[in-house]
Amino acid sequence: MSGEISFFEQVNRNFDKATRYTDYDPTLLAQIKRCNAVYRMSFPLRRDDGSFEVIEAWRAEHSQHKLPTKGGFRYSAMVNEDEVMALAALMTYKCAIVNVPFGGAKGGVKINRRDYSNAELERVTRRYTYELIRKNFIGPGVDVPAPDFGTGPKEMAWVADTYQALAEDKLDSLACVTGKPLAQGGVRGRIEATGLGVFFGIREACSIAEDMKPLGLEAGVEGKRVVVQGFGNVGYHAAKYLQNAGALIVAVAEYNGSITKADGLDTEELLAHFRETGSLLGFPGATEVESAAKTLELDCDLLIPAALENQITVDNAPNIRAKIIAEAANGPVTSEASEMLEERGVMIIPDTFLNAGGVVVSYFEWVKNLSHVRFGRLQKRWQSQAYRDLLKAVEDMTEKSFPKDVMKAFIKGPGEADLVYSGLEETMATGYQEIREIKLRHGKGFDLRTAAFIAAVDKIVLCYQDLGVFP
Repeated sequence: MSGEISFFEQVNRNFDKATRYTDYDPTLLAQIKRCNAVYRMSFPLRRDDGSFEVIEAWRAEHSQHKLPTKGGFRYSAMVNEDEVMALAALMTYKCAIVNVPFGGAKGGVKINRRDYSNAELERVTRRYTYELIRKNFIGPGVDVPAPDFGTGPKEMAWVADTYQALAEDKLDSLACVTGKPLAQGGVRGRIEATGLGVFFGIREACSIAEDMKPLGLEAGVEGKRVVVQGFGNVGYHAAKYLQNAGALIVAVAEYNGSITKADGLDTEELLAHFRETGSLLGFPGATEVESAAKTLELDCDLLIPAALENQITVDNAPNIRAKIIAEAANGPVTSEASEMLEERGVMIIPDTFLNAGGVVVSYFEWVKNLSHVRFGRLQKRWQSQAYRDLLKAVEDMTEKSFPKDVMKAFIKGPGEADLVYSGLEETMATGYQEIREIKLRHGKGFDLRTAAFIAAVDKIVLCYQDLGVFP
């Protein structure tokens, strides 16, 4: 049973499967696989009613082959040390796959944020940050947290403020954390980054006709029937961009209700309904699904698990009818279930690649904070004038004038969001082609997850070899 294997063991099982196709020194591979450091902490929280509660929390730094280490921290009643270590390991491999120069880290605080007031969450966040500072588990060149499940820009602003108050180096202190609000040094495009990256990755995978043909699908995302589990930030944005590209969102699942609609759900209208009522249920024209688990088993072309880990196991894998599973969450398909589905011909786009959009744009934010210059600020006007001169030259040669709206749209120089989106698109497209090339190199039956792990290991090994640590 999948429940007998811990999350971290599942990650390592995938690692071991991939490294069987390499000839690297076993000691070096053991070093890469191991989690370098784990900080387990507990601290008291004074509740609003004056009572006290002991809070448990963790921060894991899986690999320091590149610094800083990078990874979000989550607020979840289910978080534990094994989960944090597993997520930190996935971050190591994820960063390597998409060529982001970070080691992997992850953090977690064992609370359900719905049970705490805003003031209590602030106290928890600031104390967690203080504990990280005390043990040197945070800093622009050491370890850089980010949002994860149950956290967002507000919590990141509290982290930055706490760190700035205590840091000796104030100049670069904003780079201690990413996912911050714009006014606190954030970057445009960070909120939608993971979901947009999921879309770019899916679009790249679906664009290859020879890979879609064995699945009985046409190339492209247009017309594909999509089921999304999780309508949070990642699930919503992935669904939104897929719908804009012509896909049909036929079902969406959340913890408190799931719905389906054969001719497609409108993501914008569904989000408005969800925010107003707190549930997907009751959306006009939609039919209720028995449970989130049953939603995973609906007939579709593309299934996007965008919630938590271990959603598809050996128990429900035989009932999955999707042709493509796009892992927007971390570890949503267990290692055993993944092998079962691959044997049936299901294409799995792995989490170690697909949900890397968040860390890619976090990297952009980190670079922005260290350079102290907004993306696009230096070149936008110059580029705009260059476009204007080009159009003027064309007008002079053709003796025809461009319409004003065409001229205005063409000469608009790139802003920060344009550059962030472009960088993310390029990163995801290049990353997918790299792992696909490894898959093709190993022949028929080789899966994308194993190819992704090989890509990560190759790059991490190179770092150690360049240092002369291993031959």
